[in-house]
Amino acid sequence: MTEDTRAMAALARILSPHCRVSGMSGGALIADWKRTRFLGMTTADLRKFADGTPEERAELVAVLLRAGCVRDRRKQHHADAGVGHWLRGVHLLIRTMGFGRVLRLLSLAAPEYVRADVPCTEEVLRLKRAVQTHSRGSWLVDGDCKSEAVTAFLLLRRSGLEAALHVGVRDHPFALHAWTVSAGLCIPDADPRGHVFDPVLSIDGGGR
Repeated sequence: MTEDTRAMAALARILSPHCRVSGMSGGALIADWKRTRFLGMTTADLRKFADGTPEERAELVAVLLRAGCVRDRRKQHHADAGVGHWLRGVHLLIRTMGFGRVLRLLSLAAPEYVRADVPCTEEVLRLKRAVQTHSRGSWLVDGDCKSEAVTAFLLLRRSGLEAALHVGVRDHPFALHAWTVSAGLCIPDADPRGHVFDPVLSIDGGGR
């Protein structure tokens, strides 16, 4: 039973966000909600993820990759690199048009929630790291919370994931802060340096 649990955990770590694995008496069942299909695995193949040789695991991963059930690390790296382009574009748009007008345009750029699965914490955390890395490393953006929040909201929604963008204020001293929430994570943090901001505007999809 312990081996099966470790094998299931190892398999779950590499699956795409739209896939879920469930244990069965004869192995495991992978539910692919994006394509509305199910893939079965034998107990022997399942345990290779925990105790097999690197070659055996690589062979199984290759099969799942061809089936579209595993994250393609090469595409993921490319996607992370593209975050910087979105971030700089959003920042320039906010500076030229104003934050309020950009928020009103979100209905055009951020489609309604379409995926059946809930946002994966790991996926949102990866996006948060990418956004903040590009933000801190850019002299243009330089950690601007509005640019980070809008970029995260757009990328999450365009991926079909549920997200909500919040704008908050504090009185003493007066300050404005923006953040996006998805899978229980905030991009950027909702309370930077321990300061609490009271939400005055929330957009949970389609610019509403």
